[in-house]
Amino acid sequence: MTTVRLPLFPLNSVLFPGLVLPLNIFEERYRAMMRELLKTPEEESRRFAVVAIRDGSEVAQSAPGLPDPTTTLERGPAAGFGPDPLKAFHKVGCIADAATIREKADGTFEVLATGTTRVRLLSVDASGPFLTAELEPMPEEPGDEAGALAEGVLRSFRQYQKRLAGARERSLATGADLPDEPGVVSYLVAAAMMHDTPTKQRLLQAPDTASRLRDELKLLRAETAVIRTLPSLPASDLTRGPTSLN
Repeated sequence: MTTVRLPLFPLNSVLFPGLVLPLNIFEERYRAMMRELLKTPEEESRRFAVVAIRDGSEVAQSAPGLPDPTTTLERGPAAGFGPDPLKAFHKVGCIADAATIREKADGTFEVLATGTTRVRLLSVDASGPFLTAELEPMPEEPGDEAGALAEGVLRSFRQYQKRLAGARERSLATGADLPDEPGVVSYLVAAAMMHDTPTKQRLLQAPDTASRLRDELKLLRAETAVIRTLPSLPASDLTRGPTSLN
C-alpha cells in the first residue's frame, strides 16, 4: 500500500475522522510546522498527522521547573518523547486537514483542523525542526451488521446523553442532529463519550465499523448504568473534558 510522509503532531487525546480539532500553537517546533504548512497554497490540503501519546509529555519542558519540576530541560522536535519517539506514540492516528491557520502578533498560531482518514504510524523522523512520519492509510471497512448496530448505538447514545444532561434538562442533541451513516455514527460517538485515551484509542483502531459499534454499545450501556447510580453528581462534572495546551 502507498505510504505518505506528513508533519506529526502528538497530543494527549485521540482525533477521529470527521471531528474538528482546534489548536493554540505556542511551542516553536509546532510553530515551525505551521509556517511550513502555510507554504502550501490555500486551494490545496494543508495536512498533518495527529497521534495520541502513549508515553511522554505533550508540552516540552520550556524552563527549569516548567511544566514539570521533576524533569530536565529538553529541546528539539522530539523533546518529551524519549530517545525513540516511535515508541512514545500509539501506532494508529488520524490525518488532519487544517482549514484555518492564523498567525497572531506574538508569533503563535490559532489552527482549526478536521480529522479525515486513519493512518498507521510506520516511522518517525526527528532530524528537522519538527517531527515528520511515514504513514500508511487505513481503509475503513463496514463489517457485518454495521447498519443495525449503528441504530442500537444511537438509541443507547441518546439515553447516555439524557443521563449526562439530567432528567429535567434537554438532551445534549436532538435526534435530528445525529447522523445515520454507520461509520460517521461510530466516530461521533467515540469522540463524544467520556473515556480515557487508551479506550478512545482502542475505538479508533478497531478493525472495522461494526467492531467499533459493538464496543461502543457495551461502553454506553455500562456508562449509563453507572451514571444512573450517581444522581447527585452534576452533569457539568461528567461532561468536563481535558483541554489540550496546544
